[in-house]
Amino acid sequence: MDYYNQDRCPVYASFFGAIGCTFAITLTVLGASYGTAKSAPAIFSSGIIRPDRLMQNTLCAVMAQILAIYGVVAAVIISGDLAERMALHTAFLQLGAGLSVGLCGLAAGFAIGIVGDAGVRASTQQPRLYFGMVLILIFAEVLALYGVIVSILMLTRSTLGVTQCRY
Repeated sequence: MDYYNQDRCPVYASFFGAIGCTFAITLTVLGASYGTAKSAPAIFSSGIIRPDRLMQNTLCAVMAQILAIYGVVAAVIISGDLAERMALHTAFLQLGAGLSVGLCGLAAGFAIGIVGDAGVRASTQQPRLYFGMVLILIFAEVLALYGVIVSILMLTRSTLGVTQCRY
């Protein structure tokens, strides 16, 4: 192996891609679990007051779980491109893509949990507030969608024009 190839394709490059894959799934699942855990007590306590609205109020918990799906999608794409020897450029872009979707999913999970908690409690007292809560939940969910879009863009560019690693 020549020096040029060793410089561009070190043996530790795949570690960064694997860490990107780990960040993608771990951080989005943390966001999804926080969103669910924060909004679930409000859902159940409002179900005591208005049992007829119980299923309607589970929307925030469902939206929180979509965040984990975003993380799975990014992690599967990243893991499909992992190799024993890969370009450092590709590995760093995989790390960045994993952090992009993971941190956006974590932030969206916090937003969904807080909005879901307050929104469910408020819409139980005044049902006309439900549509406002849904709109704000959609805005919170879109934050994670932005992270997925940036992640996919980074992953599609990660192998374009990159020197192939030779063994």
